[in-house]
Amino acid sequence: MIVIPQLALNDGTKIPAVGFGTYKLNGRQGAKDIIRAIHNGYHFLDSAFNYENEGAVGEAVRQCGLSRDKIQITSKLPGRRQQYDQALVTIEESLYRAQLEYYDFYLIHWPNPLTGHYVEAWQALIEARKRGLIKSIGVCNFLPEHLDTLIQETGVTPCINQIELHPYFSQETQRAYNKKLGIVTQSWSPIGRANNMLQNPLIQEIADRYQRSIAQVILRWHIQLGAVPIPKATSDERQKENLALFDFELTQQDMDKIKELDKPDGRLKDQDPSRYEEF
Repeated sequence: MIVIPQLALNDGTKIPAVGFGTYKLNGRQGAKDIIRAIHNGYHFLDSAFNYENEGAVGEAVRQCGLSRDKIQITSKLPGRRQQYDQALVTIEESLYRAQLEYYDFYLIHWPNPLTGHYVEAWQALIEARKRGLIKSIGVCNFLPEHLDTLIQETGVTPCINQIELHPYFSQETQRAYNKKLGIVTQSWSPIGRANNMLQNPLIQEIADRYQRSIAQVILRWHIQLGAVPIPKATSDERQKENLALFDFELTQQDMDKIKELDKPDGRLKDQDPSRYEEF
């Protein structure tokens, strides 16, 4: 079994350096895929209210054979549920769906700044943590100004900021700001989705030299940036491959080459637009 290093968060919690994404893993088959991931060594599961699979995640945890305290689970508050009372009820509903007593992490899925309720949402997460419904709290897709507002208004700093991050969109400024505040960066879509990143010739050349897959090189790149990737995979082979990242290291030269792939606006243009709407 691969030993995954642990990262310390600003609230004293530790998390694995790689997690498992569950987006679109729903129902019976989704639960089976998640159980397989747990058996392959993933003990950090990333879900969300809007993924509509909290039930599958909870079922996988109950069936996997490991005790609840061996697995860390994240869910997320949707943008449309950010008013204080709504947020608290949504967190309770998240737990009822999963049939769990608590979430290890609960994140605000995005700031939804046009509605102006994300501070209320953050106050609700703080209260839910006091009530024991959540152990640690964080955010997704928050820019520096959103982070500053949360901290100024509540005095509580998120422990995680989960952002889109991959070689075409390296988010150097945001990562640096997260680090300055003591916030760990998590990477969603770490190897892209429905794009040509897995056929990129530069990354392929690097992968060939290390006798690794392109996905492994990209995930190792995340780790060496100090970010926590949360890849999704359903096959046994790919799940294992995505964890085999800790017996090699990219040189600084290779890190610099991958950095050159960054684009001014490298967001995944070919993603399903609903990926953003679901926040």
